[in-house]
Amino acid sequence: MSTPVTVSIPHQLGRAEARRRIEAGFVNISRQLPGVGNCGQRWDGDRLTFSVAALGQSISGVIDVLDAAVAIQIELPGVLGMIANGLEARLRNATQLLLTKE
Repeated sequence: MSTPVTVSIPHQLGRAEARRRIEAGFVNISRQLPGVGNCGQRWDGDRLTFSVAALGQSISGVIDVLDAAVAIQIELPGVLGMIANGLEARLRNATQLLLTKE
């Protein structure tokens, strides 16, 4: 059983600039996941699909870059679901930093 984590972060950068920043800063976002190991990622248009090995578990998710927001959806397997609330706040903070830096 998995626990979904969904975070939406508004921005005023426009889609192209927001995507550029997410592309450049994805490593910083993925570091918010506990015990991150190998990380795979693939862009399809303005959607980043990723998978991360963390604490012996496989975490998958997508980041959709929209005109005025970035939407992150992650599936936390098993025991990792218990940290969903704390993880949501960390993801929100890390992504907001990427989207508000000058």
